[in-house]
Order: sequence, then structure tokens, then C-alpha cells
Amino acid sequence: MSAAGWFIVLLALAGANLPFLNQRLFGVVPLRAAKKSAWIRIGELIVLYFIVGALGFLLEARAGNRFEQGWQFYAITFSLFIVFAFPGFTFQYLVKRR
Repeated sequence: MSAAGWFIVLLALAGANLPFLNQRLFGVVPLRAAKKSAWIRIGELIVLYFIVGALGFLLEARAGNRFEQGWQFYAITFSLFIVFAFPGFTFQYLVKRR
């Protein structure tokens, strides 16, 4: 696997956990509420999936061997993105704080 491939995997891991590790929208924009709702986190997760996917698409096109993908590819990559989000989800919702 090339360096660009590993870069996308690490970027996907960071992007999948970003909504769960802070109370700001995309880690930048402060919200009025003290805590983000689960729906906002899910929306962020979906937007970040498309951002990471677009960056991966650009890197693949830049390498010169862009392949057409079917719906199966997107279903598998979105499922993998959800699995990557598990550490952040666990930290936000399952770890008890004193």
C-alpha cells in the first residue's frame, strides 16, 4: 500500500472520531448548547465521510489510476468509517466521568 493510501486511512480514523471528541461543530465552530446532540454528531460524521472520500478520490486521480466504484464500495467504506468512529463513540457515551 502506498503512502497516500495510509494517509487516507489515518485521515479517515481521525475524521471519524472528530465529532465525538469535542463539543464544537467540525472541531471549529462553537455551538450555543453545552453538549452537541447525537443528530449533529451523525451529520458531522456523514459530512466528514464525504470529505475524506473526496480527498481519497483526488489522490487516486492524481496517481493516474482512477477506478470506477459501484455502490458496494461506498457501502463498505461507510461501514468502515463507522467502525473507525467506535473509539470516539466509546469515549463520549460509554466512559463514566466523575
